[in-house]
Amino acid sequence: MSAAASRRPLSAASAAATGGNRAVMNIGEVLAELKGDFPQVSASKIRFLEEKGLITPRRTSAGYRKYTDADVDRLRFILALQRDQYLPLKVIKDYLDAVDRGEHPESLPGGLTLTPRSVSDQLAQELAGHTRPLTRAELQGISGATTQLLASLEQFGMVSPDENGRYSEHALKATRSAVVLAAHGLEPRHLRPFRAAADRELGLIERATASLATRKDAAANARMADAARELSEACLGLHSALVAAAVADLDT
Repeated sequence: MSAAASRRPLSAASAAATGGNRAVMNIGEVLAELKGDFPQVSASKIRFLEEKGLITPRRTSAGYRKYTDADVDRLRFILALQRDQYLPLKVIKDYLDAVDRGEHPESLPGGLTLTPRSVSDQLAQELAGHTRPLTRAELQGISGATTQLLASLEQFGMVSPDENGRYSEHALKATRSAVVLAAHGLEPRHLRPFRAAADRELGLIERATASLATRKDAAANARMADAARELSEACLGLHSALVAAAVADLDT
C-alpha cells in the first residue's frame, strides 16, 4: 500500500492537538493537493463542508483559515464517500462526529468496514466497489447478461453507454438485477414501470431542489447535490419499505 493510502485522517480534536505533520496550508494549497483525485473540488465546496461542520480548520489571528495534512486527509475521505458511495453529508458527519468523540464505529457509512484514510485509486475501489467504466463485453461477462438481454435493457431505457460506449457501475447494478429478474420470467419489457417510477422520483427531487438550482455558485451546487442524495435515499427507503411490507403480507 502506498504511503498516501496508508495515511489516516485524524479526528478533529487530534488534528487540533498535533497541528498536522507539516506546515499549515492555505485553501489554494489544499485545492492543489486534492485536484488530482477530485478535479471538481472548489474553495466554495470546502467552505460549504466547514459550514456543515465536517471540517474545522485552524484560524490565524486575522481570521484566515489554515489547513493541516490531517484536514486534507479528512477532506479526501468526505469527498470520496460522496463521490463513490453517494452518501448524504449528514450520514458522513454522524460517522465523523463519532470518531471525534473518541469512539470507534464498527463500520463506515454505508456498512463499509474500512478505517478512513487518504484516497488512492485502490481505496476508491474499496470504498464502494467503484470500478472504471466497463466495455460492453466486460459488462456482460461480469453481470452474466446475454446479448439479447442487454439489448432489451437498452431498448427500454434501463441502461445506456456513455459517449465512449462504456458502462458505469450503475449500469452494472441494473444489469445484474435484470439478470436475477429474468431468471424468474421478468423480461425487460416487464420492467418499464421501474423506469417510469425512477423518472417520477427524479422529477420530485428536481422540484424539491429547484430553489437551489437557480444559483450557479459552487456552494449552491454542493448544497443541491447533497440534498438530491438525501432525497434519493429517502425515496429508495420508502419504495423498499412499501414493497417489503407488501411481500411480508404474502406470508400471512
